[in-house]
Amino acid sequence: MATRVFHNRRDAGRRLGVRLQPFAAEHPVVIGLPRGGVPVAFEVARALGSPLDVLIVRKIGAPGNPERGMGAIAEGGVRVLNDFALRSLQLSPEEIERATQRAEHELEERLRRYRGERAPLDVTGKTVILVDDGLATGGTARAALRALRARDPERLVLAVPVGATETIDTLAPECDEVVCLLTPEWMWAIGYWYENFGQTTDAEVNALLAEAATVGAAEVKPTTPVPAGAAAPQTRSEVRIPVPGGGRIFGDLAVPERAAGLVVFAHGSGSSRHSPRNRDVAAALNRAGLATLLIDLLTLAEERERSNVFDIVLLAERLGAATRWVREQPSSATLGLGYFGASTGAGAALWAAADLGADVQAVVSRGGRPDLALPRLADVRSPTLLIVGGLDRVVIELNREALAQLRCEAALEIVRGATHLFEEPGTLEQVARLAVAWFTRHLAGVPSPAG
Repeated sequence: MATRVFHNRRDAGRRLGVRLQPFAAEHPVVIGLPRGGVPVAFEVARALGSPLDVLIVRKIGAPGNPERGMGAIAEGGVRVLNDFALRSLQLSPEEIERATQRAEHELEERLRRYRGERAPLDVTGKTVILVDDGLATGGTARAALRALRARDPERLVLAVPVGATETIDTLAPECDEVVCLLTPEWMWAIGYWYENFGQTTDAEVNALLAEAATVGAAEVKPTTPVPAGAAAPQTRSEVRIPVPGGGRIFGDLAVPERAAGLVVFAHGSGSSRHSPRNRDVAAALNRAGLATLLIDLLTLAEERERSNVFDIVLLAERLGAATRWVREQPSSATLGLGYFGASTGAGAALWAAADLGADVQAVVSRGGRPDLALPRLADVRSPTLLIVGGLDRVVIELNREALAQLRCEAALEIVRGATHLFEEPGTLEQVARLAVAWFTRHLAGVPSPAG
């Protein structure tokens, strides 16, 4: 199973640039955090046709252990200390001051290295997008956001390819919006989500800043990347789907030549449409001649309210909106349609299938929570396959109970040796084979009710 989502920082930046396209009309200023955030920010700036600058932030290292951060400083005199780290280190005020002075010296060195005599870009009254290559603890991002806020922007956005959910939640009050492509259930390290996460050098940073200053962004058009290992469909595009009450949700649509059906994906509460597990399954479906639509069911503003990711009724309504949108597109209007739901997304898929009836010809649940759709299970008429890991005992029982409530064609498949996320070798491949077989059986050659 592929665990890496981004090939490298430039690839992550191109993907992030696509997601940030709604901001292009605001003519934002893009700010990268050196060093690793600059390649990401460079691609974002190109995609949006925006100027690029850097903001220097330095970690305050603990005495005797400089790799352990106890805070951060940013240009403009901003200092953010980690109270928990300070309590555990039991440092005197003098020790804290000396460590801060060392960080300030490093910050001044980097300012000279990256900016020289050039003044920072003016962001007063403008939309500013702060970009890094990922969020783990968020200490440097917090210092950077406070430094930028002091420069009086009209709107301040934090944008990263991958980030820990808890960190995003704690940083949200520091800015106006957070845009994050991937919020994995288990963050591990930022580099875990990249195929190539080698160190960015000072020379690379300076070269990118020089290129951004001389190359017109209009020469480069944003593209929608194809995930590593995915099949090559005839058409692949990022789509924006209007939802009731205003706003849009984003999706990635892949339609193979002579597609035999379409599968809409609903991800779990800790994930997004960039889920590596769902993308692996989608690639298998594409190779089998099935179109796929991976979507984020919440708008960018709604994602900031954590309770929304568990609102099954709202998520089911969004699946309904996506289904209606699919039926309006020439490439998918007449295709048989199915839902693939993971975790909480499976509950939303079953609820939506009950609402839409004959317009949904099949449902597959991976490690799902069908119990969240308990009030509607008896109304589901779509053939439903429940797939659960053999070591995911609590969820096995929830699925067995749900199976007893379903009145449609239904089956429960237990993948031996698999835990909830199907991370064990070969287990996700087995999920993909089961899904391909189920959807091929129920969608291939079956026109939609609208067809």
